[in-house]
Amino acid sequence: MIGSFTYESLPCRVVFGSGTLGTVNAEVRRLGGKRALVLTSSEQMTQGVSLADELGSLCAGIFSDATMHTPVEVTERALTALRTCQADCVISLGGGSTIGLGKALALRTGVNQLCIPTTYAGSEMTPILGETRDGRKTTLRSAAVLPETVVYDVDLTMTLPAKLAATSGINAIAHAAEALYAQEANPVISLMAEEGIRALAHALPVIAVTSDDHDARTEALYGAWFCGVCLGTVGMALHHKLCHVLGGRFDLPHSEMHAIVLPHALAYNAAAAPDAAARIAKAVDANNAATGLFDLSRRLGTKRGLREIGMPEDGIDRAADLAIVDAYWNPRSLERDAIRDLIARAWAGEPPAVP
Repeated sequence: MIGSFTYESLPCRVVFGSGTLGTVNAEVRRLGGKRALVLTSSEQMTQGVSLADELGSLCAGIFSDATMHTPVEVTERALTALRTCQADCVISLGGGSTIGLGKALALRTGVNQLCIPTTYAGSEMTPILGETRDGRKTTLRSAAVLPETVVYDVDLTMTLPAKLAATSGINAIAHAAEALYAQEANPVISLMAEEGIRALAHALPVIAVTSDDHDARTEALYGAWFCGVCLGTVGMALHHKLCHVLGGRFDLPHSEMHAIVLPHALAYNAAAAPDAAARIAKAVDANNAATGLFDLSRRLGTKRGLREIGMPEDGIDRAADLAIVDAYWNPRSLERDAIRDLIARAWAGEPPAVP
């Protein structure tokens, strides 16, 4: 039965396909841009240089120090680079770290953003910015950080290593999973969420076996787009709060952390959100949402526990304490001891505690 709901679409232009990188010059001009600062991470500097060459006179410079969790000190350096080269827009080429940096610059200066995602993180479709200062990650939601244009080019994801595709894809699934039990859930986003999860759950195992399967790469990027829309349109809950706490406090790799935590967060919320759990289970072709995603992660060869990605055991209690600070909505009430148990199981790499 359909009840009352509110749905608001976000004003973002999307160009999707193969070879769409060739549209970037025209898209920059469409935004009124004349001097674009290209943003990348150090690992993707070569791709950034190639893009700069394609842009020609439209390129004002390259900043290649984008860093995980968007530390404010990196943003300050990028802000200096933006002003020095007198850029009037930014092009973020990369994953969530690079796109987050572009958002941080847009928040501070108002410049337009064109995003070219090379992973499945989904940040490009959201008006959300997470920044880290002194080991604490905080999040804000503002139309000022929503990118104006997103260019999805499947060809750029073909070299994304299968292991990174797996963790990045599970990260994207997390956005859609929490959208299904969000406080602002609505039928439109729920349809996109279920389809996004289905597409990624189908494509990722194919990529794990045949990394250069173009159809699977296309389906994964399509699913990631849908999941990103979910993240940008409705609020998130316990899973994302935990990942912000863990990522900011212990500097854990973002997508691997999401892949480890998600099944445990879903198990915690399953009884309080049975319809969402059923839809997730259906989308991943499993009897149970939490164990289905845990098994999917294992099939994809992701890390099993938070201890494997650098979280110290004595951080479990600290994380549990931080996870209940600052009230936020969740379908199940926030119980410190139960959340501690969740984190402990995720740290050890154990299966989720399914009732």
